[in-house]
Amino acid sequence: LLAPYTGLALRAENARSATSENSSARQQPSSTPSDKTCEGQKEGPVGPDFAPPLVGQVGSICCPNKRPTWGISMDRRPVSDWASDWDYLAPDYRARTAEIWDGLRQRCPVAHTDRFQGAWLTINFDDVGKVAHDPSSFSSRVTNLYDEMPERLMAMPPISLDPPDHGKYRRIVLPAFTPKAVAKLISETETYCNTLIDGFVQSGTADGSQDFAQHIPVFVTAKLLGLPDSDGDRFRQWVHGVVEIGPSDNVASAEALREMLAYFREQLAQRREDPREDVTTLVANGIVDGVPIPERVQATMLILLLLGGVDTTWSAIGSALLHLAIHSEDQARLRAEPDLLDTAIEEFLRFYAPAEIGRVATRETEIGGCPVAAGEYVWLSFPAANRDPAAFPHADQFIMDRKENRHLAFGLGIHRCLGSNLARMEMQVALRIWLQRVPTFRLQDEATIDWTSGGNILGPRRIPISF
Repeated sequence: LLAPYTGLALRAENARSATSENSSARQQPSSTPSDKTCEGQKEGPVGPDFAPPLVGQVGSICCPNKRPTWGISMDRRPVSDWASDWDYLAPDYRARTAEIWDGLRQRCPVAHTDRFQGAWLTINFDDVGKVAHDPSSFSSRVTNLYDEMPERLMAMPPISLDPPDHGKYRRIVLPAFTPKAVAKLISETETYCNTLIDGFVQSGTADGSQDFAQHIPVFVTAKLLGLPDSDGDRFRQWVHGVVEIGPSDNVASAEALREMLAYFREQLAQRREDPREDVTTLVANGIVDGVPIPERVQATMLILLLLGGVDTTWSAIGSALLHLAIHSEDQARLRAEPDLLDTAIEEFLRFYAPAEIGRVATRETEIGGCPVAAGEYVWLSFPAANRDPAAFPHADQFIMDRKENRHLAFGLGIHRCLGSNLARMEMQVALRIWLQRVPTFRLQDEATIDWTSGGNILGPRRIPISF
């Protein structure tokens, strides 16, 4: 769940390591025809000698008075054929995902598009797993797809790094995400969920997303990072600026990122003067290859933890509440069988997995028999893989007591979600307290549900309910 933001496009310097920088620039690859062959490999920063970019200078993000030339256009032409012109930002994709995936599985399980400078879409469980388990062939340097690729990307360790650098940065923050560490946050999370419900339970109506789901990951992530509770509104504004309107407003996204960099650099400076038992202190004291991590790299690590820890988890909680509001029989069963909650959460995660992510091929390879050239982009649809009937019996059905559930909501391979224990805890506490405190609830008007408008996170932004 921490992955989707590492492709945020910024004007940035490339760095070969935390201590020596270079100015390697990415060449923009040309579009690739839909009838792909092994010919015409793209030029790009591929191969083992390419140094992943670490971070850019704060002052070089963008000129506030000039719109950057990179990014995503939300004035999108209709998809002509999902097998050869797919578009993960198309309104139809969000409205008809299951139908689109089923159609592709029958005739083109590895689809191609000339959009995003040419990219492949993988939807089958085995194909997604092959790419995720092969970082030597499919690099994490690029995790988002753009209509116009930026010259350089702002990377956010560890998720945007490949081995061996990836593990060095991941190990710095790993102690904060163990089951034992996460368990220390349960009591405070329970208290906070009860406080949120106190604010609306007497009214008989609420917005399951805006009044509840969106607040919980912000609170928990702030506790984890040692940030003030009072900054919660600011964190939600940053998520809005980067995730919700960022794909169509590059200036707003860059401004939010600029504010986050400044904010976390200030927090890091405080921890060096006054160390605490929090993740920000772990990062502030981080050492890689015997050298302290530069402050600007530390700041991007914290941005990743904030954005990744907030948006994906509130989307998962919101999707679960939306499902229960629509499917009264599942809601009634969970109330009657509370011990089923942990199993149900795994099915919520499978059925409503919130995140998709990109990779870039480092060499000529293949996926499902389709040739992929070095420098081409690959889009991993974890939600689609979770609906693959070859991996899950009755994959298109929500089965609350599903016995075997090897879902990919948290990804897999070396980049499997660092915060999976934390996300599960938040979902478990949030749904348990909600079902204990809120009477039987239903959706007020399905047409008023707002979903994420762009990017690679899918989740409800408004869930108007009554009870």
